[in-house]
Amino acid sequence: MDQRLSFVTLAVADVSASRRFYADGLGWEPTMDVPGEVVMFRVADKVVLSLWAAEAFEAETGARVATGVVPPLTLAHNCATRAGVDRVLDQARHAGAARVREAVTREWGGYSGYFADPDGFLWEVAYNPGEIGESVLP
Repeated sequence: MDQRLSFVTLAVADVSASRRFYADGLGWEPTMDVPGEVVMFRVADKVVLSLWAAEAFEAETGARVATGVVPPLTLAHNCATRAGVDRVLDQARHAGAARVREAVTREWGGYSGYFADPDGFLWEVAYNPGEIGESVLP
């Protein structure tokens, strides 16, 4: 198997609410949009974030969607500066995100904070001054 990731699929309670958050609130452009079923965003070269109706997710995968818990993963958006982190966290808050953690200087030398999307998926917004952090910037 090639070492790569093609899709990140999140099961969401309300595709329309998720679309409003990501497209209208954060300004992302949908690549595919089937109202009430799925909305997809190209988030990197050859990587798509898919927000899929929870019922369809359960029907296809056979797995029940956990509700009322924070999924044990984070998605991340790296910024080139600390000010960029603050701007993105403010934009997410204005889009309706729950701010989970204010941005602070981290012991590893970076600066990051967290917000939650409408389904509770956690996003870390980070300034990572190291080589690996710089390698993921546009």
